[in-house]
Amino acid sequence: IANFNAQLARERETIKERVDVINQSLQVIDYNPGRYIRLLAQPSPDAEIRDFLQDLRACTEGALSGSEDEQYSETKFLQVKAIIDRFRGREGLAEIDRRWMQKVTDVRNGFLFSASERWREDDAEHEHYSDSGGKSGGQKEKLAYTVLAASLAYQFGLEWGAVRSRSFRFVVIDEAFGRGSDESAQYGLELFRQLNLQLLIITPLQKIHIIEPYVSSVGFVHNEGGRESRLRSLSIEEYRAQKAAATGGAV
Repeated sequence: IANFNAQLARERETIKERVDVINQSLQVIDYNPGRYIRLLAQPSPDAEIRDFLQDLRACTEGALSGSEDEQYSETKFLQVKAIIDRFRGREGLAEIDRRWMQKVTDVRNGFLFSASERWREDDAEHEHYSDSGGKSGGQKEKLAYTVLAASLAYQFGLEWGAVRSRSFRFVVIDEAFGRGSDESAQYGLELFRQLNLQLLIITPLQKIHIIEPYVSSVGFVHNEGGRESRLRSLSIEEYRAQKAAATGGAV
């Protein structure tokens, strides 16, 4: 139990360390003029998780330097047994105990994540995002792109703004930019450009004008009557030439 408790503690520290690294990337991104985003990972107020951690600590408190009397040993045995019984699944409660075990042993559930938009000049908080409720589609997308870009920088070991790198940089974004604003889509694409990512973007045609400055080629997929799909690939130069010819003027 002591080893198990220590392992969970190490996993929690790993999450905190990763959030700190991602925040280093977030700090160089201008979320709004003069402001940046900082991720916060605070202990979850969930009662089941809190009680489980307390029970784990109770099992190990005084285990190395505590009393040797039988009453002390019996108390510790019963504390450990209660946890093990729930992990195994008690009779008639197996499914409930299984869901409980998955919840309390997933250290991610032990945190309440939020985002703080802060001023660079004095680090004062401008706005706090505990969730995306009440935000417009564009605002939600903008926040998501910001955290995604910083997370990619961490995950792939990218140097912000570096042009040459041996790190893997291919990212696929499906159903991209369909519901958000043009401004948030352009903001996300500019972030990915700064990371020098190679993007494959699947998006509705109405957003092509936003994506056009950031891509080197386009592929049009057409499905006639739902029977078969056709793909036509064009370089961005070919696309612009055909678009100009179709509209009878320069693009």
